Amino acid sequence: MTQKIAIAILHGMGTPKEDFAEELIKRISKQFAKKLPCEKVETALAFEPVFWSSIFEPNQAELWNKMQQSANLDFRRLRRFVIEFLGDAIAYQPTIYGNQNYDKVHFYVASAINRLREKAGSDAPLCVISHSLGTIVASNYFYDLQFKRENRGIVTRRWMNQTPIEQCETLTLFYTLGSPMVLWSLRYTDFGSPITIPSPRIREFYPNVEGEWLNFYDKDDVLAYPLKGMNEAYNQAVTKDVAVNAGGILTSWTPLSHRNYDKDNEVIDPIVDGLIRTWRSINE
Repeated sequence: MTQKIAIAILHGMGTPKEDFAEELIKRISKQFAKKLPCEKVETALAFEPVFWSSIFEPNQAELWNKMQQSANLDFRRLRRFVIEFLGDAIAYQPTIYGNQNYDKVHFYVASAINRLREKAGSDAPLCVISHSLGTIVASNYFYDLQFKRENRGIVTRRWMNQTPIEQCETLTLFYTLGSPMVLWSLRYTDFGSPITIPSPRIREFYPNVEGEWLNFYDKDDVLAYPLKGMNEAYNQAVTKDVAVNAGGILTSWTPLSHRNYDKDNEVIDPIVDGLIRTWRSINE
């Protein structure tokens, strides 16, 4: 019996559809089966989307309705975009009050990893694929587990079990797509500290696993930046910044490329290669 790889997928800013990860899962599964035809995808990989923005969607809709009723505003579509996209980033920030959104979002991550434990096992290597603001959510979640466990909220702690995958001990692969992490680093005088990929304890479970952190960015995407140049800590932590040309003829040369990483083979292929290397290292 082979060991599955657990894969958590976090979307970015805005209000996507609940099935936001379906196309990405199909693309990864198709390429995985093509490159490793001897193994069935369903016995090798376990996927779990993290639909964290559903926390903010009701309040954003209520706020938008209130604003429309209170004034005759121009650029309505653009304003709705701002409420949904920038609103996520603002609402996610931690506060001094209890029951904060920071904890609620991390609860969604914790519950997704809990479901992955059921699908793939307590010791399953964990791969995280995140986009845009989702890269910040993932980074914060695992940073708290690795370095500041006291930052975990009550709701998040209650949902977590003492299993290796849920305690971040098997975190192996981290893929950041269109990440604005550079902008978040301005909160710190030294531009902050990264998470450790792979987890320092992963080789207790899988001695041959290497792990990697690939950061994909498009030079036309004004929200995405390379990470290795932030400081020496990020230079050491990030395996590689990968420049891609995300999107089609109409979007690849514009900031709209921010929404097209999950459709780009320059992104899909390296992720699948990492999954195959990891699968072979734990099963062969």
